[in-house]
Amino acid sequence: MIWAGFLIFILFIAAYMRLPLLIWSLALTAGLLVLHLFADIDLSQKYLLWIILAVILIPLNFKPLRLNIFSRAIYRVMKKLMPTISQTEQEALDAGDVWWEAELFSGKPDFGFLQNLPKAKLTDEEQAFIDGPVEEFCEMLDDWQITHVDYDLTPEAWQFAKDNGFFSLIIPKRYGGLDYSAYCHSQVVMKIGSRSGSAGVTVMVPNSLGPGKLLMTYGTEEQKDYYLPRLAKGIEIPCFGLTGPDAGSDAGAMPDTGVVCYGSYEGKENILGIRLNFAKRYITLAPIATILGIAFKLYDPEHLLSEKEDCGITLALIKRDTEGVEVGKRHFPANHSFMNGPVRGKDVFIPLESIIGGVDYVGKGWAMLMECLGDGRAISLPALGTAAGKMGAKYTGAYSRIRQQFHTPIGHFEGVEEALTEIAGQAYAMDASRSLVAIALDTGAVPSVISAIVKYQVMERMREVINHSMDIHGGHGICMGPRNHLGRPYQLIPVGITVEGANILTRTMIVFGQGAMRSHPYLLKEVKAVHSEDQKQGVKDFDNALFAHLGFIISNVVRSFWFGISYAKLVTTPGDKNTQHYYQQLVKMSSAFAFMADICVGVLGGSLKRREKISGRLADALANMYVISAVLKHYEDQGSHKEDLPLVQWACEDALFNVQTALKGIMKNLPVPFIGRVCNFIIFPLTKPYQRPSDALGHKVARLTLTPSDTLNRLSDGIYQSDDEDNSVGRINHALDLVIKTDELQHKLRDAYKQNRLDNRDRNAYDEARDKKIITESEYNLLMEAERAIQNAIKVDEFSFSGWKIETP
Repeated sequence: MIWAGFLIFILFIAAYMRLPLLIWSLALTAGLLVLHLFADIDLSQKYLLWIILAVILIPLNFKPLRLNIFSRAIYRVMKKLMPTISQTEQEALDAGDVWWEAELFSGKPDFGFLQNLPKAKLTDEEQAFIDGPVEEFCEMLDDWQITHVDYDLTPEAWQFAKDNGFFSLIIPKRYGGLDYSAYCHSQVVMKIGSRSGSAGVTVMVPNSLGPGKLLMTYGTEEQKDYYLPRLAKGIEIPCFGLTGPDAGSDAGAMPDTGVVCYGSYEGKENILGIRLNFAKRYITLAPIATILGIAFKLYDPEHLLSEKEDCGITLALIKRDTEGVEVGKRHFPANHSFMNGPVRGKDVFIPLESIIGGVDYVGKGWAMLMECLGDGRAISLPALGTAAGKMGAKYTGAYSRIRQQFHTPIGHFEGVEEALTEIAGQAYAMDASRSLVAIALDTGAVPSVISAIVKYQVMERMREVINHSMDIHGGHGICMGPRNHLGRPYQLIPVGITVEGANILTRTMIVFGQGAMRSHPYLLKEVKAVHSEDQKQGVKDFDNALFAHLGFIISNVVRSFWFGISYAKLVTTPGDKNTQHYYQQLVKMSSAFAFMADICVGVLGGSLKRREKISGRLADALANMYVISAVLKHYEDQGSHKEDLPLVQWACEDALFNVQTALKGIMKNLPVPFIGRVCNFIIFPLTKPYQRPSDALGHKVARLTLTPSDTLNRLSDGIYQSDDEDNSVGRINHALDLVIKTDELQHKLRDAYKQNRLDNRDRNAYDEARDKKIITESEYNLLMEAERAIQNAIKVDEFSFSGWKIETP
């Protein structure tokens, strides 16, 4: 029995350390040799063990034999069962880069990769731009005027944005652009978005998915030289049309067509070009755009370009004044006034030179879009979501401190405290997630899977933060008007949830569907081998990938079980005494996730595509592991301030609980319940190791939002802030400042009341306290000033019966 345990221990160590097949075969042989020499068992049993070992190890290590016995048969079966990859799917798989998600998929993440990444940092020029033009632009904005009166930015704001390069953040300097980093791009959108969601969207769109990005990446030199300087100066306003009435999430099903033919263009006859018919909607900036980017399916029935008739999805630029183009009407998206509307075209003729990238990029439109979609997903929308998170932490916390009920700040009540905890914790996680993906982009990566993760995670957390903020503000958040800073962000939630890939689609189809194939160390290799045109080479490649994959699965089974019984406490990871535990748990969950991903692929096979509840839970697990990674790096990059630890701990514990919930949900819903129970025993052999963050930890997090501090400054850094008493948030800042200044005086009054020296409490006691010399005249004046500021901060707008004129007293 002891010797059997000895051999199992060797296998366990080999699997845990992921030793190559030959090495663990030699280790097992050495172990059996030791057993043969020293074990007190019958000689015939020893020989039997040698025979069993030889039968197993020789075929596994001798490739020609392994191919004939195992791999060819499995290869033939897989070739029949495995569905082919469509062109659209292949283009999505080829788009972008594999990044940190591959480490999370590995079951053994290399934290050196994460720690060697630079910090998210602005250059002096970028900081000056944010402190100067961006600050000035924010001061020009009046969100109530924009969304309720003018339904547009003022002409002065539009011109200021054009003159100062707000639409050229990503355009290289040689074309007249600013050429700022992805992190700066994110900071700009976040600050503007914290002042006005409509203005934030207006600035973000030309700098994300649109003609500018596509031209920079794929445009011909002639296209770049003509369009990019004009876009940089604001001479041209771009938009891009992808979504239509009949093609939303399934953009590949678009009915918009272009036919290669001869026609006339700008007075010239017999021009080889394309005749387009299209109908697009939900297109931001379309009503004022001067240049339209359009995606369509190109056909060449007369074979004027090639022998291929169905050329595929193609992208082109169309001037607004081109005959047949209809632009000008507007949508009204959730009471926000960024320009958005339909574009249509009937028999629109354009020359071939209008194709983005020229004729070399005919049919490559979907791949081009997938490659460039990352900026909207990774930068713009997460920046808007994080702005809402920071606003919630800063101003809902302040409101909870200045607003009193039952003689107590409402932020001190546990019910409100619970909501404040979620607001602050989620804001920290959002900021960390946003910053890390910006670092990826600035180091040259195009992390398509991580971009999708950040988009859907940040926007979902934005929804939570704003809903909790609304609960706390109550009527103050509901009553619209110039004094309300929360109502419009609340209405903006579905915009962020919907655009750049609806969150349901992103979560259930893109993150794991694309991530599993791209990031899994062996799955894509197996698929490519099965579909290889060279069957002989395909079998060899399949054999290599298959047996490496089997070793990977065995390793993750062993590692998951060991981490389950040891709580991963023996794993060597980075981090200090406060954070090492979370690094260790990330290793544990990475191994568990990799194991469960393979179980799902093995049990469900090709049907996993359609089992979106399962793939959605896998996406949740992967996404929350990314959040933990981002939070730990964010904490260290900011200087590992101990006072920030409650935020770090809350965000990590919340994410770990979410990973556990996702994996448990998968186990419970596998088609074979027994497999789910076995997986549960392997990953969670003792109990559920993760719980929601404790009330005690939540208390610490919530209290961080109630009083100004360096931690709160870091948490709210980057949003627009004002001390103007007439500003929707400035009045809250002003009131909080006075509440903090009068805090000791309030304690003095409460003590006097408890000692029966005062008959009244709170504001009713001020006159009495002054008359009884409990406070001085100057202290009385300060208390009255604070009271006026509080009343101004909690006041809501009032309107006339006719005309809805503001008549707030």
